[in-house]
This record gives sequence, C-alpha cells and structure tokens, in this order.
Amino acid sequence: MKNQWISILIVGMTLGTAWAIRGQFGHEQGAAWAGAIGALALVIVSKRKDWYKKMFLIALSSAVGWGTTGMISYGIVVGYGRSDNFPNALYGLLMLLVIGGLFGLLGGGLTGLTLESTNQKRVKWGCLLAEMAVGGVIVYYLLVGQLGILMTPPRSEAWAVCLGAGLAMIWHMARNDYRSPLRVALITAMGAGFGFAFGNFLQIFGNVLEINFNMWNVMEYSIGFFGGISLAYSVLSSEWPEESYVPARWENYSALLIVYVFIPLIIFSESLGFAKLLNDFSDFANPENTALVSSLAAGFILITVAVVALYKLFKSGILLVRKDVILLFALHFAAYIMVSYIVKGAFAGKFLLNHHLYWVNFIIILYLMLKQFPAFFENLVSEINGKKLVIYFIGIVIIITLLVLISINIHGEMGGAHDRFNL
Repeated sequence: MKNQWISILIVGMTLGTAWAIRGQFGHEQGAAWAGAIGALALVIVSKRKDWYKKMFLIALSSAVGWGTTGMISYGIVVGYGRSDNFPNALYGLLMLLVIGGLFGLLGGGLTGLTLESTNQKRVKWGCLLAEMAVGGVIVYYLLVGQLGILMTPPRSEAWAVCLGAGLAMIWHMARNDYRSPLRVALITAMGAGFGFAFGNFLQIFGNVLEINFNMWNVMEYSIGFFGGISLAYSVLSSEWPEESYVPARWENYSALLIVYVFIPLIIFSESLGFAKLLNDFSDFANPENTALVSSLAAGFILITVAVVALYKLFKSGILLVRKDVILLFALHFAAYIMVSYIVKGAFAGKFLLNHHLYWVNFIIILYLMLKQFPAFFENLVSEINGKKLVIYFIGIVIIITLLVLISINIHGEMGGAHDRFNL
C-alpha cells in the first residue's frame, strides 16, 4: 500500500507542477499541455507495456479533457472566495469546487475511456464527441439562456458548456458499461474540485501572512496536485482489460502531432511570438533583442522536442518501451518549464522563485520514476460505490465550509475580492 502511494504521489506532483506552469500561458492550450504531461506520468508509473504502445493516444485524450475545460472563466470566482462575508466566500469556494470538478471530470473521464478501449470493445469516439458537443449546447442554453443561471457574471459562462459535455460523457459511459472510466471520472472530479477550493484558501492564507511568493501559483499547483493524485488513485485501484487496444500507426502519428506539435504551436503563437514578447518586454532594456532571442529560443526548444518524438515513433513503431516513454515525458515536461522561464523574461535576467521550484519537482519526479515503485493495488475495484462517493462529497463540502469560516475570520477587506450577492 505504501509503495502504491508513492506512484500516486508522482502523478500528483507532475500534474501539480504542470498546472502551475500552465498559469504562465492559461487558456485551453496551456491546460491541454499540462493534462498531457500528467497522463504520461500515469502511463509510466503503471508499468503496463500495452499502455506504452498507446501513450500518445492517452496523452491526447487527457489533453482534450483538461484542455476543453480551460475555456472556463474563474478569475472572478476566485475573487468571491476572497470576500470577507460568509455567503459570498462560501459561494466562491463552492463554485471553485464545481469548476475544478469539471476539469477532473472531463480530464479523468476521457483518459479512463482511452485506457478501457480494447480491440473487442473500442470506444466510439465520434459518437461520444458528438453527444458531448450536443450536451454542451443544450445545457448551456437551458441553464444560461433560458433559466438565467449565471455563475460568473458578467464574464463567460462556459462552465455550463463543460457541464453539459460532462453529463453527456457520463450518460455514454453508463449505457455502454464503462464502469472503470466512470469511476475515474467521478473520483478525479472530486479531487480536482477540492484542490481548486483548497488552493483558493491557501492563496488567501498566504496573502494574509504576506508571504513573498506567487500564491496564485500555489492555488494552481493545488488543483493539479489533488487532481493528479485522485486520477492516479482511481486508475490504479480500478480493474482494466488485460490487453488494451493497439493503435494503428496513423493514430499514433496523429496523436503525436497534436500533442507535441499542434498544442505547443498554439502556445508559441499566443505567448511566445516576437510581437507578443516585444509588447510584454516593453519595460526591459533593449526589448527588441530580448524578444527576438526569446522567441527563437522557444521555437528551437519546441521544434527539437517534436523532432525527437517523431524520430522515436518512426524508429520504434508501436514497440515503445518504458525508456522511450520516460524520455518523451521528460522532454515534454522540461520544454514546458523552459518556455515558462522564457515567457517571463529569462533572457533579460528575470527569474522567479516558483520557476526554480518547477525544476525541483521535475528532479524529484524523475528520481522516483526511475525507482519503479509498485503501482496497482492488490484488490482492484470493478463497481462504483455510490454511497461512499456521496459520503466523500459531503465530507468535502463540510471541509470547504470550515475553510470559509477560518478564512473570513483571519482577514478583512482584501484586494481582488468580489461579492456575488449584495448583503
């Protein structure tokens, strides 16, 4: 049991670190890259050779799940949590529970479906995605358009789209008897939701103590860490087919191109292009040269990682082994850390403490991965214990309520606070 928790910790630290890095880029593409890195860590600790063969598909499904929910606006919800009165602060943390839950629901659910897919029972991805798209539209226009239920006015209410997509995914899983993926989706949802709400509390606590650190980054690490450990726990304690689906060569290449080329290309376009960096570095000395060197360096890093990944897949075909997965994971992860330095002005001599801590996490994660701790639990679960999940959820709500009571009693009016309700 102890050694399994080390494997779970590895995934938690990985997704936590990647999600903290995501804060430098934001939006769907940043969340997608973080989700892919977390999924690769899960594949490595599992030590399942059949999962190595479809590592790119697993990374892609995780990227799509975590990335889709990256459209949700939550900045003002964080502000509600910083309120100095109980109703507004409770509303803020509970809505972060919902938003974080949607991240985990889609990220964990799509990852679980990819793990479950076999030659005998393949997931009908076209049907599933169509159902999720329709579900997103229906729920959005029902809740927001017709009933006027708003979480984040006047900002985007994209949470409703993700809620509809998540409900459609659950319905698809239930009627097609995908029990383990459904269990993973629900447990990861609770873990990520708690992580987001708890992270907001940590941010407030750090601000009250005037800790000289990026406490927003602490909140981001929290959702990734708790989302990662809940994802790993639910996967490693669930039953899975003994032999997974072996992807065709074109499927691996397509997934690789999306994960290692397309997603980084969007991040480069949105955050690392010369014009964008020139604007961001306008206060630096000689901003033109700094922006040019930074953009070229970022492009070189991303291209190098993509070329290595393509070469490895071309050379190995579907016969990817553990060392290949670790190499591609390390390169993808390290590239994300390096471009996070660049986007904040590393070539102008600007370095942040939280960036150095990314490397500390990276080194610890690789060290633990190479030790190869046991992953799967001895007694695997094939059924969903609904009663236990409800008890866990009630427990999470009670903990969040206690955190709110502590929060409103340790601070007065805070910068960035908002009130959803006028009391």
